[in-house]
Amino acid sequence: MRVFSFCLTLFLLTTGVVNAQKKSIELSDIWHKNTFGQEYLEALRSLNNGEEYAVMNFDKNSKNISVDAFSYKTGEKTKTLINSNEISGLDYFQSYEFNAEESAVILGKDIESIYRHSRKGIYFVYDLKTKSLTQISEHKISEPTFSPDGKKIAFAYQNNLFVKDLSADKTLQLTKDGERNKIINGTTDWVYEEEFAFTRAFEWSPDSKKIGFLKFDESEVPEMSMDYYGNSPHEQLYPEAYNFKYPKAGDPNSKISLHIYDLNSENSAAVEFEKKYEYLPRIKWTKDKDILSVQAMNRHQNDLDLIFVNAKDNSTQIILNEKDKNYIDITDDLMFLADNSFFWTSEKDNWNHIYHYDKTGKLLNQITKGDWEVTQFYGFDEQKKQLYYQSTEEGSINRGIYSIKINGKKKNKLSQHTGTNQADFSKGFKYFINIYNNVDRPNLYTVHATANNKEIRVIEDNQALIDKLQNYNLSEKEISTISINGNDLNMWMIKPTDFDPEKKYPLFLYQYSGPGSQQVSNSFHSANDFWYQMLADQGYIIACVDGRGTGFKGADFKKTTQLELGKYEVEDQIAVAEKLGKENYIDADRIGIWGWSYGGFMSSNALLQAPDVFEMAIAVAPVTSWRFYDTVYTERFMKTPQENPDGYDNNSPITHVNNLKGKLLLVHGSGDDNVHVQNTMQMVEALIQANKQFDWLIYPDNDHGIYGGNTRYHLYQKMTDFILENL
Repeated sequence: MRVFSFCLTLFLLTTGVVNAQKKSIELSDIWHKNTFGQEYLEALRSLNNGEEYAVMNFDKNSKNISVDAFSYKTGEKTKTLINSNEISGLDYFQSYEFNAEESAVILGKDIESIYRHSRKGIYFVYDLKTKSLTQISEHKISEPTFSPDGKKIAFAYQNNLFVKDLSADKTLQLTKDGERNKIINGTTDWVYEEEFAFTRAFEWSPDSKKIGFLKFDESEVPEMSMDYYGNSPHEQLYPEAYNFKYPKAGDPNSKISLHIYDLNSENSAAVEFEKKYEYLPRIKWTKDKDILSVQAMNRHQNDLDLIFVNAKDNSTQIILNEKDKNYIDITDDLMFLADNSFFWTSEKDNWNHIYHYDKTGKLLNQITKGDWEVTQFYGFDEQKKQLYYQSTEEGSINRGIYSIKINGKKKNKLSQHTGTNQADFSKGFKYFINIYNNVDRPNLYTVHATANNKEIRVIEDNQALIDKLQNYNLSEKEISTISINGNDLNMWMIKPTDFDPEKKYPLFLYQYSGPGSQQVSNSFHSANDFWYQMLADQGYIIACVDGRGTGFKGADFKKTTQLELGKYEVEDQIAVAEKLGKENYIDADRIGIWGWSYGGFMSSNALLQAPDVFEMAIAVAPVTSWRFYDTVYTERFMKTPQENPDGYDNNSPITHVNNLKGKLLLVHGSGDDNVHVQNTMQMVEALIQANKQFDWLIYPDNDHGIYGGNTRYHLYQKMTDFILENL
């Protein structure tokens, strides 16, 4: 086991300082008081001039909301672009989006979530020159989007697409067949939103004359039903049933089609493809006003075509094809240049890298190369012929910012510290804001000149939080590697501040392990980290290991678990527990594990498949059988249940309930639209029939996140008590 300490002495205790002088973290600090909250730049946007950026600010005293512009170079506030106190007819707003010329902005209020990414709300157009305010629709709408010329706004309402002409103050309805749980136009269905991570399924052409959009026919998709119980019998006497379309593994998906609407002729035409595709996970207009690109995949998601659609006649041409023996991840890295050549990221050499193709699909160059991953593609400076990206070149747990020429030469590291770096570039790439943190340091926002990588100034250093943390009893978060099943796996560990290697401590493992995920990184504390610090203060050692199937160590490592979700990941966690249990300072009879979602699937499996290794487990919102989960995610890794029944059943926790010996706590939200409470109910029934005792808790009407009001605090108190009683 090799240990790499990244501590900057931020939390290290000097000799002679007594731990009792420090405060102990309480759950109320984490979930009620927000004691450890960081400062952020809210809704950061670079302005067109490349010299200023905009952020949204809220004045707690006046309750005024503003969007203010600041100079990259000096940090001085240059102007207030939007001020809620100065807008007649709008007392507040929650979001803002500029048009291309930054002469007008879409402001949103009363915004409510639909699912994880989707929203609807009341939206307005605010003219920054005339100070006039125009409400887009009297209804709550979704995805209002300016046309490139700024004269129109497209939006979705009740599964149909509309366009509002701002100059004529008229609204045109583009589609009329939209119907809940049957037809969706211009926005995505549930499974596309969750697994392909986008909700706006329409795109304006560069000349603002056409709109390409996706249509989802959900008619044959099975329907999921959930009951909502309400907060009070005075408000809701009967549960309210909520039905929505959710395709479970092996079941029919929405029938999806691509259409192009011509605003001049007010006609829509469907695009016919030469091949049959199951998924169309991305559409994007190229630099050519007549060419729309679409990415199309088979059901197994291992055969991907990039197709160009000629909007003049809707003819199609396959430009690029990519195949993988396992699966292909969909990203937003496709970028078109002025000549319609394009950048594309691929794992075809086992590592995710950037490639350059001409407009016919001919490979011009592999720009980045090496045994490391490109983790974010920021953009391309056409004048300097230079790309900007984030990568793992300093190790899989770190993220650095780099520039490189289009020919793959003259690579330059822009980030200055080892840890987690993110970048937000100005228009034209003259400046960038670097957001840096590591295991010991909260976010540091600095402005840099891109040309010479010189740090110009600090925007926010979160020094107030750093000073506050000095008063708390905090342990070092050690990052290391551990050799398990032939692999050096990344691990973090938190020990009690008064750790004595001659004593034995209970071990509490945290686990996720979903394909391509990462929980061990050189980044600052999450809310859970402060909970782990609280547990460490009470005498526990907490650790987490990213096993086989996790990300950023090459495609082969990530795709090891193909067709066998829950096999190799669980084997690794069992081996981790057994190996750490042999350490002199670990009590091998007191090892527990917990996780949420995929992590709940893992923790319950670990307890059941290694009953002599684990003493207890907590599973929050767990998948208990992949037969219950959606098509896109599950079949990407498992194929269908019809094709791979053993893969689905052999690693299901339900299959192993007879092995239960330790203590198990199951937690779920009854309104979880993602991992349905059905997973826990089936698990509960199996445990009952196996005559196994366990604990469980259902949070009424809560979704996959289990939060709101006192809920998250209650959950963590329940889990803390369970740990103290059973480990």
